[in-house]
Amino acid sequence: MSRAFVKEPDGEQFGDNIPERPRSSYTNYVTPQGLTQLQQRVRELSEQRDALIGKEDMGAKQQLKQVERDLHYYEERVQSAVVVPPDAQSDDKVHFGSTVEVLDSDGRTLCFTIVGEDEADASQEKISWMSPLARALLEAEVGDIVTWKRPVGDMELEVMAIRKG
Repeated sequence: MSRAFVKEPDGEQFGDNIPERPRSSYTNYVTPQGLTQLQQRVRELSEQRDALIGKEDMGAKQQLKQVERDLHYYEERVQSAVVVPPDAQSDDKVHFGSTVEVLDSDGRTLCFTIVGEDEADASQEKISWMSPLARALLEAEVGDIVTWKRPVGDMELEVMAIRKG
């Protein structure tokens, strides 16, 4: 059978089209801890790349391409980072880096820290400054009631406390 009828790509072509990671159009605000995390990720990916360079098997070559893609992304994120020190913000309003305690309409107390996009981790109660929740909270003061616009329906939150990250 002619190679023209085989669907698999030839050796070196495998995985050549790994798409770049999407880039955010927003300013890359980070906390000091967020910058440290980004720098650590660059170090880890650099080590992975160094370990994969020179390996000839297809799996290693494919993994190297993915690592290089991710390394490029994180290097750009470190270069574009705008560090917002927690001391630069006041405690009277919710700002980037603030930890906010709120009371929801069901009477539950919730706590969130507003961080950069790469730092966001809902399991650690860290939310991106671009999220609908953070946007509802930014600039609020203790005692304010804000509306969190959610796909499942709006929820009112009362700001109970504001702390620096």
